[in-house]
Amino acid sequence: MVREALAALLGLEGDIEVVSQVARGDEVLDAARAHAPDVALLDIEMPGMTGLDAAALLRRELPALKVVILTTFGRPGYLRRAMESGAEAFLVKDAPAAQLADALRRVLRGERVIDPTLAAAALAEGANPLTDRERAVLRASADGSTNAELAKALHLSPGTVRNYLSTAIQKSGARNRAEAVRIARDKGWL
Repeated sequence: MVREALAALLGLEGDIEVVSQVARGDEVLDAARAHAPDVALLDIEMPGMTGLDAAALLRRELPALKVVILTTFGRPGYLRRAMESGAEAFLVKDAPAAQLADALRRVLRGERVIDPTLAAAALAEGANPLTDRERAVLRASADGSTNAELAKALHLSPGTVRNYLSTAIQKSGARNRAEAVRIARDKGWL
């Protein structure tokens, strides 16, 4: 419903045409190939594939396509990950439609557009302290899997899994892995 309302509002702009809508992140690349848009507007939380992962895929497969990420979650880590995935803009969903339309125009002119409140929070927060592997192990542990199960799924030894989890717990300032997952999600690190 939100996607359709946003598309309708953008469609009211005389110089913006919404050429496609998809409900899932894993449908984004096919839709972009089929409709050849100038800009892909992605939600950060999408079923099938996150907007961040879809942005990275679009960057690899269709490098000329501009990507704008919208989020309900103003987490500094998400901003950093969005920029690393190749997004040109990162905005919160509750911004006025006119502001989003202006951001799309600015992105097409080659500008980067970042919500100023999120930018300030990201600078204050600092970089994500977790390595790619620590994030992967922590993310995989979120379902409560044992170290042995994680080791098998990730093709690592149980001792290596334990070490990655221990380091992630320490870096996040958590007391246990469940708290580390929550903290990392809250900060947008996962």
